[in-house]
Amino acid sequence: MDNDDDTSIIPMLDDDTTPNHKHDRPHTSPDQFDIEACASLYTGRTKIVRLMFIADRCEATRAEALRMAYEEIIKGEDTVLYREIVGKIGGGEGREGREWVEEVERKAEVRKEKLEIELNAYRTNLIKESIRMGYNDFGEFYYAHGLLGDAFKSFIRARDYCTTAKHIIHMCLNAILVSIEMGQFTHVANYVAKAETTSEALEPVTAAKLKCAAGLANLETKKYRLAARKFLDVGPELGNNYSEVIAPQDNKVIDNVNFRNFLELVPEMRELVNDFYSSRYASCLDYLEKLKANLLLDIHLHDHVETLYNDIRHKALIQYTLPFVSVELHMMANAFKTDVAGLEKELEALITNDQIQAWIDSHNKILYARHADQRNTTFQRVLQTGGEFDRDVRAMLLRANILKHEYNHRQLRKP
Repeated sequence: MDNDDDTSIIPMLDDDTTPNHKHDRPHTSPDQFDIEACASLYTGRTKIVRLMFIADRCEATRAEALRMAYEEIIKGEDTVLYREIVGKIGGGEGREGREWVEEVERKAEVRKEKLEIELNAYRTNLIKESIRMGYNDFGEFYYAHGLLGDAFKSFIRARDYCTTAKHIIHMCLNAILVSIEMGQFTHVANYVAKAETTSEALEPVTAAKLKCAAGLANLETKKYRLAARKFLDVGPELGNNYSEVIAPQDNKVIDNVNFRNFLELVPEMRELVNDFYSSRYASCLDYLEKLKANLLLDIHLHDHVETLYNDIRHKALIQYTLPFVSVELHMMANAFKTDVAGLEKELEALITNDQIQAWIDSHNKILYARHADQRNTTFQRVLQTGGEFDRDVRAMLLRANILKHEYNHRQLRKP
């Protein structure tokens, strides 16, 4: 498509008169979010989908995101996604846009017919390897044209014709990629598990891809601890080798020596982790707030940001109170840069949920730790142990007396 068509569409972006695009958008200013740097981390369909996601959620970068998505989509053959982008831009496809779609669809029909002929020939000759490759070609064809459901079915059909472990792994990776695009993370988890059963054939990069996919699947199901463990297992060999799904910066699980190189890519993350473990909670939470707008623009993480932020804050509150018998709420509020009333409500919720063993003196604004009575606990344990010992001794004496008087033998000899 030439430049005339671009200039006919781009001015419509600046007007931003298209309805229903302003819902759920965080207030993110251009100086906080470098959309070009973000887009450069990804390749393939996910790059376009992420740009569209950013356009829907960030008013400040909407025009630029749609412009970049449009320029990227016309390099491929996905007319489904093309129409969706043009719909977001508004103003219709235009003459050259329609001609581009018609040309792509015409070539697609020719290509599909050729693939069908080849696959039928392979089936007739019963060549398993050729049939497998034929289904893979169909899967790649459908994926390139945005028909994800058909792509998934074609990749799965290749399973019956896999003759080696590498073939199975390749089939699983294809199924995982399409499942992630469709948001079917149950399929992702299933095919990760299937691929990992052939561990002897896994190369380091492939193993890292599977761990990333498993991490995303656990993240989507809110199994954050399992997701963190999977991401922790990803080594530096992944690099940019999975840019069609995830970038190195996305893998921000930090407390592991393997991730020192990744930390250099996100200095703010390194600083906030250091602050958390150094008990500089105000600084840590401040760094988190600076990162929040960008994290809300991540296609996989955005639904979990609030939950994770609350968990981090609660963990910080709990960790702050652990060493003390009593804590003045005014001092604690200063440490977290919040007001006493808000802090008191947070602590009440944590105490109610048994996450903090303490009670609050609301009049004097002091938190008192509710430590267990060690002396009473020790006495209770001794009494319990004594009772168990007495019961065991009585049972042993009873058994000894039964054996001594041969009670069982007499019972057996009775007519």
